[in-house]
Amino acid sequence: MAAADTVERLLSDIETVNVKPLWAQMTKLNPPLPDPKTVPHVWKYDEIRPHLLRAGDLVTEKQAERRVLMLINPARDAPFTTDTLYAGLQLVMPNETAPAHRHTAFAMRFIIEGNGGFTAVHGRRIQMQRGDVILTPTWNWHDHGKDGSGPMIWLDGLDLPNFVHFPVHFVEHYQQPRYPAEDVDTSNSPIVFPWSKMQAQLDGAGGDWVSKPYLKANGQEVSRVLGGSAERLSAGASSPSTQETASSVYHVVSGQGYSIIDGKKFEWKAGDTFAIPSWNRYQHFADASGSVYLYRFDDKPMLKSLGFYHTADMDVEGLVSE
Repeated sequence: MAAADTVERLLSDIETVNVKPLWAQMTKLNPPLPDPKTVPHVWKYDEIRPHLLRAGDLVTEKQAERRVLMLINPARDAPFTTDTLYAGLQLVMPNETAPAHRHTAFAMRFIIEGNGGFTAVHGRRIQMQRGDVILTPTWNWHDHGKDGSGPMIWLDGLDLPNFVHFPVHFVEHYQQPRYPAEDVDTSNSPIVFPWSKMQAQLDGAGGDWVSKPYLKANGQEVSRVLGGSAERLSAGASSPSTQETASSVYHVVSGQGYSIIDGKKFEWKAGDTFAIPSWNRYQHFADASGSVYLYRFDDKPMLKSLGFYHTADMDVEGLVSE
């Protein structure tokens, strides 16, 4: 007589035809709550900056193409700062050129320090000023350079982690180090958001906490994947407690304080950058010594367009499609 069939034999046999049982992984693939693989983390600028400057001495712009120290989440490898966001600190030294290329990924750049730096985006040469946000839209030729003395450092924000799942990202290099470009008025460019204007908006709003989004002139998000905003907290004030499916990367423009993320305290000060993964409840607190200004980029536009954005206090019935 044939031996009695068993579940064990079934599981062994189905491996030969490249299938697996869903029931064995039902909870893993259908968790009861969002399940990010990254963890909250703060990158201290005064700890990273010396290493970035060392790279400026040891690694030429030709060797590097882009001289960047990636902010890698402790729970994952590159390119993950959060599960959907990539951040890195980029350095250009005087008289250098980060050569022209273009790519599928979208980039937002927040200028941290330096004078005389510029980025040229598809024929528009933009002078970098501290606190400005400069966009590099998908497939725009771009290069970076630096005049004068001292380093130019900024925070890159890109959607690179998404291309681990969607393998459609690629880069094209221009035949010359620089793409032909002309100087533009940074106060009137659709891809530049001067900090002077954003700070004026924040300071002109009432209340101890205020958040203002970076939006195009028509009111739309800066991209369909990444979005950004800036926040002001008065001395000793706090932001609302938030729990959302979006993940975010924050940079401390000025001031100091701390955030409670998933029940843990993370202290930060001017220059630091920190990551908040999806569904980690968070709240920011400004030190009593003065106001705090924060810059944030996030994946909210992508999640909203896909119907994936959700907050803990949202009426879930409103998510039901007709």
